[in-house]
Amino acid sequence: MTELVARFSVGTIVHHRLFDYRGVIIDVDPVFSQSEEWYEKVARSRPPKDRPWYHVLRDGTNHRTYVAERNLEPDLSDHPIAHPELHMHFSGLVDGRYLTNRALV
Repeated sequence: MTELVARFSVGTIVHHRLFDYRGVIIDVDPVFSQSEEWYEKVARSRPPKDRPWYHVLRDGTNHRTYVAERNLEPDLSDHPIAHPELHMHFSGLVDGRYLTNRALV
């Protein structure tokens, strides 16, 4: 059995390759965890369900997105993210990465 390793982690600032927006990862699912109905309706590029998916706060909006790993790339702009929920998840930005408020288990 092959163990999947997520390319990104909580606090990583990313860029969506298809829809050209920036965001910060707030959670990682090792595989797709939404409904089949959601996948059919929203995931039009049909990314793989057996790879990591990410919960992302979208920069400059109050939206969250759910994104397949293959549609994300690192954001190298070094600009902070603007989102009203940012303070709920992170304590600050250090060296281009947000520091999580969550206790590590």
